[in-house]
Amino acid sequence: MQRFSNITGQARHGLEKMTPAGLMSRPNPMDLPIAQPIKRPMNGTPISPLTPADTMVNLSFNVPFSSNLNGPDVDEILHASPKALERWTFPEGTEEGMPIHKLPVHHYNVEQLRRSCRVLNEGSQGRLEATVTSSEPKPIPALQRRPLKGLVTNVCISGDNETVHKMRAKILNDTPIALRCAIVDIDTNLVITQDMTGVRAEVLKHLDEVAKWTGTDIFLLNPTHSDPEGPASSYGNGSDQRFDQRLRIAIYGDPESSEHAKTRVLIMIDRVLHRTVDLMKLELSLHTIICGRTRKNIRLIEAATNTAIYFPPPFPRIYGYTPQGAYRRGEDEVWITGENQECINHAKKKLHELVLNTKCYVKDVMVSAHKIDSIILDRLDKVRKVMETNGSYVLFPQLGSQRGLIRVQGTEILHVERTVREIMALAGQFYSASWWLMLHDSAQSMRAPSPADIRVMLSDICTNSGSDVCFEKLTFNINGSDDSVKAAMMVIHEIPFVKRAQYQIRVKIELANEHKEFVSGKKNGKINKIMGQSNVQIIFDGFNEYNFYIDVCGAQYDATKNGLDLVEQEMPASISFHVPDQYHKRIIGIGGQHIQRIMKKYSVFVKFSNAMDRGGIGKEDDDIKVDNVICRTPARNAQSLDLVKQEIMDMVEKVDAEFVSETVVINRLYHRELIARMHKIDELEKKWNCKIDFPSTEMASDVVTISGPEYQVPQAVDEFLGMVPESHEIVVPASSQLRGFFKSTEFQIEVRQTLKTQYEVILSIGNDSKPVEDKEASEARLLLEYTRNNAGGLKDAIDFLVSRLIPYGLDATTVKGAIPRPKSDSFEDSLPFFDSKLLQNAPAPLGTDSPTRSTFADDASERGSLFGKIRKPGSISSISSFLDRRKNHSGSPGSLFKHASSNASRASLVSMESRDSGYRNPWNDSGVNLPEEEGHNGWPLRFENKSEQKLPFSAGPGDMTPRHDRHASLDSGRPSTSHSTNGYPAPIGPPR
Repeated sequence: MQRFSNITGQARHGLEKMTPAGLMSRPNPMDLPIAQPIKRPMNGTPISPLTPADTMVNLSFNVPFSSNLNGPDVDEILHASPKALERWTFPEGTEEGMPIHKLPVHHYNVEQLRRSCRVLNEGSQGRLEATVTSSEPKPIPALQRRPLKGLVTNVCISGDNETVHKMRAKILNDTPIALRCAIVDIDTNLVITQDMTGVRAEVLKHLDEVAKWTGTDIFLLNPTHSDPEGPASSYGNGSDQRFDQRLRIAIYGDPESSEHAKTRVLIMIDRVLHRTVDLMKLELSLHTIICGRTRKNIRLIEAATNTAIYFPPPFPRIYGYTPQGAYRRGEDEVWITGENQECINHAKKKLHELVLNTKCYVKDVMVSAHKIDSIILDRLDKVRKVMETNGSYVLFPQLGSQRGLIRVQGTEILHVERTVREIMALAGQFYSASWWLMLHDSAQSMRAPSPADIRVMLSDICTNSGSDVCFEKLTFNINGSDDSVKAAMMVIHEIPFVKRAQYQIRVKIELANEHKEFVSGKKNGKINKIMGQSNVQIIFDGFNEYNFYIDVCGAQYDATKNGLDLVEQEMPASISFHVPDQYHKRIIGIGGQHIQRIMKKYSVFVKFSNAMDRGGIGKEDDDIKVDNVICRTPARNAQSLDLVKQEIMDMVEKVDAEFVSETVVINRLYHRELIARMHKIDELEKKWNCKIDFPSTEMASDVVTISGPEYQVPQAVDEFLGMVPESHEIVVPASSQLRGFFKSTEFQIEVRQTLKTQYEVILSIGNDSKPVEDKEASEARLLLEYTRNNAGGLKDAIDFLVSRLIPYGLDATTVKGAIPRPKSDSFEDSLPFFDSKLLQNAPAPLGTDSPTRSTFADDASERGSLFGKIRKPGSISSISSFLDRRKNHSGSPGSLFKHASSNASRASLVSMESRDSGYRNPWNDSGVNLPEEEGHNGWPLRFENKSEQKLPFSAGPGDMTPRHDRHASLDSGRPSTSHSTNGYPAPIGPPR
């Protein structure tokens, strides 16, 4: 094992030596008040002394209300917790097109903030002034960036430095910021009464109690209905209408309250399923550690004990806000549900053993307090994913506390280091800048802005840029994301009194120490060239053992902006991907001749790492598929990264090339059955060299991710879906002739055996003794059972079955649950205009009771929703009529088959190469992707005919930095580049 000091050794650089030990405890210079930053005036004239009024601090920041969070559709609401309907819906008579930020809940939050600021003003006896403004941001024409959405609420506080920052922390921690909506799907049969007359009263009562206890608003909603013409996701696992039949529980609240309520709703569902619930206490900082990397340890415990373990949120009370009358979940409370108490005790014992066998390494690192707040507000989900990936824990200070220390702990030094570097990479996505104004004796007659003008000015800057701005001693201090800081500087440059005064600007960029020489060049050649071209001064300032600062200083805005753009162009853009270790020698070549030729050809640096570099052979199975090749080049040459990657992957065998990820949708409750067969899943992973990841229990997600080589993932998906049973029911009028055929030997041999051998479908028959209205014959229910991987052939199986029943008196138009023929995209609709016996127009579709298309049945539009005619929340008196009608129709996963060709059946695997493949965000610097970052790109062309091969127009998998998107700064691995002509990710053309 490597020594800790060897892993975290500081990078050395010839331009300026980094401070050795003790640098970590140095406070961030951006957090300290700057008394006189400029040693010498620009023209030698004396600077006027500061007046007492200049000592006042004016701090402006945006309060991150979720003003664009919409409430549920009124027509879909079955039940609402007390006062939830009034808060999240517009009153009757409201005009259509009303902005979302005018919802009562958003309006109330803003007004409550105004009242709080008035109370602060009155209680400070004139020492503090806080103003609140709300407006919609305006796009900045000269800066091509995505404007902020919705209504932006800004607070500007004036007073002494310490009091101002305390008031900022108090406002952020007493305000319901970052509201969100959590969705839990629940099967209809779990909440509907036995007589099918409505929703069970105890379920509605429990939802109201959860809403009151957690301080959230809870709605019970109708099932969703996907667009029948919409695209299906990969392998046909898109809009499954069987899942659309489930009711939805929507939970609205702040992050911690909504997660608390979501967990209690999931526990309620387990209680309905007659599972035992118990609680155990466990130290918060050990939760993600004992879970292991990607929750591997917990998966094994749940598989061995048949339990579900619910951990609390990893960042309790980080916001400080608690709804009035609500209670927080204990940060050490771990809920466990199981078949019986014995299973739960077994799970507790295994958790206790994990705790006893866990050893922790702890490391404290310094990060700017402003950047910690930005990470908490904008990147907390990213940090959570990093913790889960590395099996580590990150302790943040409370929001707005102005403390710049975070603590990271894990079971391995390597995992602690990876986590710290990920956090440092996130910190590098935020900039800080200072703009000093210098009023000389000759400019004394110029009128300085009044305190009221300053507050209006700062609010306008923050609203339109999204950054935090502090004005103190004629100095603007700006903190925020890369694009927001640039936008703020552009707005400041247009202020009249700033234009008339002399000033100096400094922009601080944070970058990893390992990139120091990369940016500066040999003998500081790159930096010297930039300073000569743009008339700016560039200083490298050490910060801690991981990152350093690049200070870009200038006396003119245009020169500073140009210098900053040039520095960003020299920053490293990189892409990382996986190549099996056995191919490294082949790619590198004898004496490195192959890889040297590639690097010179594209001006890209390529580095390989083997298992020993990653911590030793056999250390963890997860390390087999980690990215072990990194390609790095200056941002101005980022378009060459994909070309280098493709040329390297051309030397890899098809079976091992291109590690990709695919997702399949499986009911989350059935995940437990699959996890219980973990030994079979392990065999499947080894067979296809793939990895299957289930979502955490707390997420309540149906999505399972399968990652591996792109040419083996389809086979792994097919075999995995073969473990998931499905069923489809059709109802036919059962005449005496038809019932006699069901009992015949011919039916058993020619129908049932054929369905089983040719279509992989098992047929069973059930009788319905109730007579059907207006019909003499009773109904027969035919149940078709199959596995998900064979779902693509279900329509053919049903057609075969119906065709064999027609000779025995079955009318095909009376079959309920048959899957209709997809609408053709050919020219058949135009055939009626041709009077020809050769051109026959397609027959009209059967009037079947289709579960997929409303156009295939006359009354389909009336059945558009399970509770379609219910318009008032809680009004469920007529629910039985809909349930009775639903009993007569199919409850099968209809829309799963309307894109039958996209299912991963064995018959369709031949054309699987034409299907989409999922890749990670190509410009993500962290190596970890959130669910909402997953993308789908086309299959690479390198395995096609070389004579027809073209340049790839799709981003490859792996991690790249930076995401050079000049239009946004959401989660870029490195700062966006203003001089990039295309923006990234985007199609790239041939090199010029």
